[in-house]
Amino acid sequence: EVEKFARYVSLEELLQKADLVSLHCPLTEGTHHMINKDTIAMMRDSAILVNTSRGGLIDTDALIEALRARKFGGVGLDVYEDEDDQVFQDFSDDVLENEVVPVLLSFPNVVITSHQAFFTRTALQSIAAITLENARAFARGEELKNEVKA
Repeated sequence: EVEKFARYVSLEELLQKADLVSLHCPLTEGTHHMINKDTIAMMRDSAILVNTSRGGLIDTDALIEALRARKFGGVGLDVYEDEDDQVFQDFSDDVLENEVVPVLLSFPNVVITSHQAFFTRTALQSIAAITLENARAFARGEELKNEVKA
């Protein structure tokens, strides 16, 4: 039924025609820097780029270069490349040494949120259910579906 409302196109065609590009995919070898100097060049100068998935999907250096060239109508980021040391910590009394965020925030057409895209009722219910199931499985001595092995 999706064919009534949309059609699949190549990434190149999508980038060339879209007014809004919103990323919703995992970070893999194939998606790492999928938004880069070359793909940004394909996009409309007025395009809006949103990333709520994984920071590594966008080549930050290429993004900043494009912003300096006034490439985008707007950019919304809930994640950014190499953010791991900055997320879920309170830096209220510290001077941030990460230079990426201040540079990005210096552009009037960039909005950065603090890694809150997951913060929905559905996501929190899912997190709670998975956590409880993992605790029950651990107590029963069963294999944990979400175990991260060191």
